[in-house]
Amino acid sequence: MIRTGHRRRRHRRRQIARRSLALLGLGALLLAPSAAGVPGDPTPPEITVATFGTLGENGWYRSNVSVIWTVTEPEGPPLSTSGCDAKTLTADTVGTTFTCSATSDGGTTSKSKPIKLDKTAPAVSGAADRPPDASGWYNRALTVSFSGTDGTAGIEACSSAGYSGPDNATASVSGTCRDKAGNVGTAAVSFKYDATAPTVSRVRTKPGNRVAHIAWKGSTDTQHVEVMRSPGMKGAPETVVYQGSAPSYRDTGLTAGRKYVYTVAVYDEAANRAVQSISFVARGALLDPAPGESVKSPPLLVWKRVKGAGYYNVQLMRGRRVLSAWPTRARFQLRRSWVFRGQRYRLRPGVYRWYVWPGLGRLSAGRFGHLLGGSSFVVTAPNG
Repeated sequence: MIRTGHRRRRHRRRQIARRSLALLGLGALLLAPSAAGVPGDPTPPEITVATFGTLGENGWYRSNVSVIWTVTEPEGPPLSTSGCDAKTLTADTVGTTFTCSATSDGGTTSKSKPIKLDKTAPAVSGAADRPPDASGWYNRALTVSFSGTDGTAGIEACSSAGYSGPDNATASVSGTCRDKAGNVGTAAVSFKYDATAPTVSRVRTKPGNRVAHIAWKGSTDTQHVEVMRSPGMKGAPETVVYQGSAPSYRDTGLTAGRKYVYTVAVYDEAANRAVQSISFVARGALLDPAPGESVKSPPLLVWKRVKGAGYYNVQLMRGRRVLSAWPTRARFQLRRSWVFRGQRYRLRPGVYRWYVWPGLGRLSAGRFGHLLGGSSFVVTAPNG
């Protein structure tokens, strides 16, 4: 009996021990990490990015750009990161992408940031809407259009500019081009501009025997002169009879008694033009007054001097001869009244014709050369 009770107590102690070991094993199992997951870290890391630089237009940056990543893990630090160190972009680029990845027991997170950078202003040039008008000069309003090139962002828009003065041998206009990032380039175009015409004055004529002496005064900026005559040569309505830079011209081969119009045109270096015209009646040997010229006072009769003539015979007609005179010079001043063959005459309104012969030798010899010519004038007002 004693031995049997002892065995029962020992068996009970063994059962209690086994139960205690089982409870200890269950507790350890509950406290140990699970091989299938981490109940204490259920989320991956969080990544944020900050960029520092001058933001331009259309998503472009216009200065160096710094990219800074921030990685956070609420349940503890991540196990590893890649590409998450701070970087600074300094070179122009149409697109560079930075990527940051972080891995923790909760998983992997990855984030990318694309950067477009253009720090360079466009290259700009300008061109006028037409070539210079003359000798490198513009003489009327022009427009300069600007264009540009940009190897990164590309050109967004360019300006234009007009110019219409003041006159300036070193005139210029400026313009711009803007690229798509907002960078602005500038350029200037220089040119010579003169829209002011020169001046021509004191245009005058002096008659000769079927010759016209034309003279003029051009302003200091005159570079070229043209003289046009109407009627022109060989039946043309107008002919340019002179081109050059002199202040006068002698036109020959005219028809006595014919009316001509001379137009003097002066040009400056920019081809600006000024003109002035004058009428002229061609003479033969009898120079003044012009054939058919109207006068209101006694005219001075002038003719071409004849070599070897010691005197001249001038005769005046009004229906009949009313005067005959023997001047020694190639001119004779008419009076308001005079006596011819015992009769007094007055210069009354009407048409008068006059003729001249050269006298050869002594006056008493009465030897005359060939008739120099005849002409006429018209008295339009009485001279009493």
